[in-house]
Amino acid sequence: MKTLVRGYFTEAKWFHEGYVPTMEEYMPTAVLTCGYSMLSTTSFVGLGEIATKDAFDWVSSVPKIVIAASMICRLMDDIVSHKFEQKRGHVASAVECYMKQHEGASEKKAVAEFQEQVGNAWKDINEEFLRPTAVPMLLLTRVLNLARVIDVLYKDEDGYVHAQIMMKDLVTSLLINSVPI
Repeated sequence: MKTLVRGYFTEAKWFHEGYVPTMEEYMPTAVLTCGYSMLSTTSFVGLGEIATKDAFDWVSSVPKIVIAASMICRLMDDIVSHKFEQKRGHVASAVECYMKQHEGASEKKAVAEFQEQVGNAWKDINEEFLRPTAVPMLLLTRVLNLARVIDVLYKDEDGYVHAQIMMKDLVTSLLINSVPI
């Protein structure tokens, strides 16, 4: 939680200074402020005996799978929400940072680059499932499921900000009109 709040403070400072960081400055902070490191850790709470001290130590070390899920979250969010967020007054997103750093780069080029990075992050997640790990599969699956949620929320539009419009049909199909077993 402290790390997340420090990241928010950095972003607030950038916003108030009108500073657009380089991608190298932006991404370490942005993957923190997407909240996935904290969510991954808190998702272990209440799992009983499977969530051992070693499991919490492992997830707190921010392993490759957590970094990959965080990258997916941050980049997919930034791709679909950056225009809306800039209108309402928000810190520069990855899109703005990329375009500023690579003068003359279009939004389309930035988005293509980030979609490639998201694809690579999915490969990293898959790789983590193929290797024996220090933690049970159930814990890895928690992190995977967080990335899956982002894929649904930010696939084409910002389903988080516009949840009443975009998510209504998905939730209805899951809970009300589900397929009988």
